[in-house]
Amino acid sequence: MKSNRAYPRTGVRTRAMVLAVSAAFCAAGAIAADDTRNNNPKFDGLDKNHDGVLTMDEVRGIRDFPKAFTEADQNKDGKLDRDEFIKAESIHERMIAGKYVSDSVITAKVKTALLKDSALKSLDVSVETLGGEVLLSGFVKDEGQKAKAMKVASSVNGVASVKDALLVR
Repeated sequence: MKSNRAYPRTGVRTRAMVLAVSAAFCAAGAIAADDTRNNNPKFDGLDKNHDGVLTMDEVRGIRDFPKAFTEADQNKDGKLDRDEFIKAESIHERMIAGKYVSDSVITAKVKTALLKDSALKSLDVSVETLGGEVLLSGFVKDEGQKAKAMKVASSVNGVASVKDALLVR
């Protein structure tokens, strides 16, 4: 094996080569990571005109998305680029999760209010909530109980409306 003294530049060239190869791998990794970030099939499907940004018209079909769109539009240009869209999706998902929690709370409050009313046989009444809209179903003794259950449910804070699917036995 020859020493570096006989070939003094070999060490420098070897180190330079290693650094160049390392830099190339790092750059390739950065490009691959960027490609992964930019590969968003949902964004691509919504981008109808393929201009690389989303307008409010392009996302209008997604329920409750306009509020998330407005909040995520950091530069306030009325368009979402890929990064802003990722943020908007996150905001939208949190909004949806919050609605489910709110509906569960409303359901619990309505059930509690029905149980507190001694005039109602509320164990035969089922309560479901979606978007603040309450559906009462099940069986009641008479029309008076039906009206009372509707009144009690509609008086609960957070209830937007009450639908009646109660049957008189």
